[in-house]
Amino acid sequence: MEAQGIEQWITSIPPVTRAWAFASLGTSVLVECNIIAPVQLYFSWKLAVIDMQPWRFLTTFCYHGNLSLDLAFRLYFVMRYSYLLETNSFANKRGDYVWLLFLIASCLLALTPFLTMLFLANSLNGALSYIWSRRNPSVKMSLFGVITITAPYVPFVLVGLSWFLHGGFNDAISDILGILVGHTYIFLQDYWPREMWSSTGKGSIETPRFVKRLFGQPDRT
Repeated sequence: MEAQGIEQWITSIPPVTRAWAFASLGTSVLVECNIIAPVQLYFSWKLAVIDMQPWRFLTTFCYHGNLSLDLAFRLYFVMRYSYLLETNSFANKRGDYVWLLFLIASCLLALTPFLTMLFLANSLNGALSYIWSRRNPSVKMSLFGVITITAPYVPFVLVGLSWFLHGGFNDAISDILGILVGHTYIFLQDYWPREMWSSTGKGSIETPRFVKRLFGQPDRT
């Protein structure tokens, strides 16, 4: 019965979030078992393109660190905000959600030559938490049952926690970068058509039709 409950909990997680969470956990388990090493996972344009190691485009977004309390903390927020986005703003829009992840990941990868960042999983999650918070401004969130804040402050609290727990700006920069990329998406997709001049009234970002078809999403959604 207990195993059945775990299975039901796993299947209740939307598929894109489930795939990312399990890939992240599996990557850390493989590192802990010395099957792979972090040096094989970080992103570098030279290694990924010139040295033909394309898996680095993905592994940089899946490695959150070794098995530890810190990993559990980070996976909790991956599950929380990716889950909330996929089941609310992107409900029945799996293609749109995958395209969102692709765009955020592409922006983060494009910025790596200007930053000393090897792993981008925290930045991706930071962008998702920011997007969710801006689309749900009136929602109140309880952090660890200790404090309650409204959604727009959540990303900045996460930056503060990273700064406090890891000891400085260099460890919080990944979350800050995620906020900047997330804000760019929100501006183009939500603020521009509502507050600026827009001939269509729609956001500037549209998911290609082939992506929607690939994930079984009707073009009209």
